[in-house]
Amino acid sequence: MSERTNLLDFTLPRLTEWFAAHGEKPFRAKQVFRWIHQRGVDDFDAMTDLAKSLREKLRETAQVRASAILSEHRSADGTVKWLFDVGVGNGIETVFIPEEDRGTLCVSSQVGCALACGFCSTGRQGFNRDLSVAEIIGQVWEATRRGLRVTNVVMMGMGEPLNNFGPVVDAMSVMLDDHAYGLSRRRVTLSTSGVVPHIRRLKETLPVALAVSLHAPNDAIRSRIMPINDAYPIAALLAACRDYLEVAPRDFITFEYVMLQGVNDAPEHAHELARLLAAVPSKVNLIPFNPFPDSGFERSAPERVRRFQKILMDAGYVATVRKTRGDDIDAACGQLAGQVVNRMKPKAVRLHSPSPRS
Repeated sequence: MSERTNLLDFTLPRLTEWFAAHGEKPFRAKQVFRWIHQRGVDDFDAMTDLAKSLREKLRETAQVRASAILSEHRSADGTVKWLFDVGVGNGIETVFIPEEDRGTLCVSSQVGCALACGFCSTGRQGFNRDLSVAEIIGQVWEATRRGLRVTNVVMMGMGEPLNNFGPVVDAMSVMLDDHAYGLSRRRVTLSTSGVVPHIRRLKETLPVALAVSLHAPNDAIRSRIMPINDAYPIAALLAACRDYLEVAPRDFITFEYVMLQGVNDAPEHAHELARLLAAVPSKVNLIPFNPFPDSGFERSAPERVRRFQKILMDAGYVATVRKTRGDDIDAACGQLAGQVVNRMKPKAVRLHSPSPRS
């Protein structure tokens, strides 16, 4: 018997097509979609408003299956990190960050990352493969099944989301669907290292809130710490950001800036950054570097971070310092490592997904 179809792989339109191919009416797809995503049900017999014959058919042809959770770690500050088993010795990590007024889930999109940013432990371990829609949305599904209130999703976990374009867009569309998680586009944020062609493609496909990993005020520094800058330098990246704002759910782009002692944290770098972003409505999120073994970088001293922030604020920018959460369980920004069987040659950088599905 062939493997049963995993319904977590489907958006509602695709699930409707699948049901039609099995002789079922569209409203049945909507019923099942709600059972899966709004109620977290994976047992078709528990879907009590379905006909018995349909439940039997689903048992034979379909399943609802997320990746298994190998481990769970809880931080003293309430942050939770899961390690998901994605097969053949590979694992991905997902982090839930609770706050008084929200619950943010940090979701992974790839097994490892090909972009090899020097300050990120995920990039250090290399890349194995893209995640499927089921493996991406399954992270949200499992978190909500555990009773966690997920009000925001950030595609900031392992991987470069835009290098796995089709599955990431499909998974985000499920997050936004009112018959599933019903999140607004303002509450789903995609973070990219700057894959310029796919930023433009996202604008036309599913514009959500955008965060850009900038981390430097000029090309010389950025190319040193982010190899992708050689392909898509800052001028091209900012031009794509300006275009994206035409349809973005927020009227600004968030620029992420990790603070590296003696690399990009001097006052002159802050002034240069302020001039650089003058033409792009911006919020700057300063991120204390989270150390990992043999990174070659150190965290900027708090007084340097405060001075950098003040220069930006005096220039008229909203500049925040990200609160470090979950660093005691290696769940903070840049620390996600999972476990990856690397299939890339050392130093290789994959700039595009091989054949992203539209």
